[in-house]
This record gives sequence, structure tokens and C-alpha cells, in this order.
Amino acid sequence: MAALPSLRQLKYLVAVAQHLNFTKAAEACFVSQSTLSTGLKELEQTMGTQLVERDRQNVSVTPVGEEVVARAVKLLAGAEDLVEFTQHTGHSMTGTVKLGVIPTIAPFVLPQVLPKIRDQHHDLKITLREDLTAHLLQRVLDHQLDFALIALPYPTDGLLVKELYGDEFWLAAPPDEPALKAAEVKVPAALAERLLLLEEGHCLREHSLRACRQKDAASADGVEATSLLTLVQMVEAGLGVALLPEMAVKSGILNNTSLMARPLSPPAPKRGIALVARQTTARIDEFMAIAEIITSVHLQSTKGGSSKTKSIHVPLKK
Repeated sequence: MAALPSLRQLKYLVAVAQHLNFTKAAEACFVSQSTLSTGLKELEQTMGTQLVERDRQNVSVTPVGEEVVARAVKLLAGAEDLVEFTQHTGHSMTGTVKLGVIPTIAPFVLPQVLPKIRDQHHDLKITLREDLTAHLLQRVLDHQLDFALIALPYPTDGLLVKELYGDEFWLAAPPDEPALKAAEVKVPAALAERLLLLEEGHCLREHSLRACRQKDAASADGVEATSLLTLVQMVEAGLGVALLPEMAVKSGILNNTSLMARPLSPPAPKRGIALVARQTTARIDEFMAIAEIITSVHLQSTKGGSSKTKSIHVPLKK
């Protein structure tokens, strides 16, 4: 049987790949630089190939090393999940869950969901991180987060995905916008040319383009927003129109504006709200419980206001 690398050696390699600096990698692993260097040399001997190149100025990972790093990250995450599994056996719904949420969901869902979690699971603590989808999913894979609340479609290969509900898009524009006065609200090509978008990296950008049946486009006048609040302000300034998620509209994002919003005509384009985790997660009970609470909060909100609402118009307060 061939010799196998140790988890410690793989951890050293991942740290070097992340920092591209032996001193910083050793500090991150809480070992001396000589210990880290020896561990890497032993790992390369075990693997039979060079994984890291370095001279006095530079450190780089070889092509083979990059593939080993990618697999090592998964192995290390799986090992940590294994330890968590044994530690949480018989003790589910306790301890700390690290939850990531994208910016176009967090302010509209968390204020209702977090109190429910606290009420139903007193011994469960939730810590939060708000970030873009790509960053959150990488943190889930790297074991820095337990779960992430994201919007689909988005590549989620290798992850456990539970889609919770659909979130339709509404057209937001000034009240005199002709598209809002039509019997059916659509986004024709002429209107799509005036569509304002979030900056690159936000999945809502791609979802908006998909809703307009466009593969790619620049925002009106080349201006892009960093958040939904900024997007709304840009629309009110007369720079264009925007597609907003239903959850944002019904949470009052248009309050204190003169804008109007209407849902797009059926079949309305929508994004899927989903909770994701590693397939090896040891916290499946917490995963399912949080997913159920998020879904129940959504169902309660839809009972309070039908998704068939024709329009929302919030005038400026005097």
C-alpha cells in the first residue's frame, strides 16, 4: 500500500498556497517555518512530485500542486466535518452555526428569521457574514462557514443545496413610466437598454439580465450600483429603471421614494432562494431546521400580502 500524506502536511500546503509566503503560512499554522518546510518536503516525497516552487523573492504553486491543493481543501473540510459529527452526536441544535448571506437577501429575510431561530432553538447561536455568492460558497467549502443563503441559478457543484422558494422580479420606475401603465408589465428591448444593474460579482446582475433574456449588457450610461439601495436612488434620479426582487419591494425598499413597482407579467422571471452546505456537513439537523424556519417565514409573509398585488407606490413623506 502506498504511503499516504498526513492531514497536517496537507494543511501546510494549503496555507502556503493561500499566503504564497512561508513565514505567513507558518504563522497561520502555528508552527515554525522550519517545521512547515520539513512537512512540505515530506509531502512532496510522499507524492513523488514538486508541489511548491520558491526562491528568495517568490513562492508559487506548481500546476500539479494547484490540483493537490484543491483536493486537499476538500479532504481537510471532510475531516473537520467528521470531528464535528462525533462532537455533535446527540447534541444537535446547540453551539454556533456560521451562516453566510448575500447582500440582496440579508436585510429582507434575516430580521424575521433570526428571532424565530432564537425562539425555537435557545441553545443555537448564529454568527453572520454578508458577502458575494462566490466568496460565501468558497468559505463554505473551506470550512469557514457552515451554510450560505444564496439565490439561484448559480453554480453549486459539489454542495448540498435545498431550494426554499421563488422570488419574482418587479419593475421599479417613476410613476410616469409607460411600461408600468400597460396591462401587462414586460421588459422589451427598448426598456432593457435603460436597465440599471448592480456591479459585477452580484448574482442579481446576471438574474436581471436573464429576466430580460440578455446574455450581457452594460448598465444604463455605464453606471452600476454597489447595493440595492443605491440602485433605487439611481432610478429615482432618473438614470433608468431596475428589476427588484419581490422580497425587497415588499420589505419597503421604496419607502420615502416617489417610485412605483409592479410584478412582471406571467410567467414572471424569478430567482430561487436556497440554503447550501457541504455535502459532508455534520450539522444536517441545523441545516434542515434553519431551512424550515426561512420557508415558514416566507409562507407567513405571503399570507399577509398576495404576490398577485398589482402595484406598490410609496409617495414621498412630507
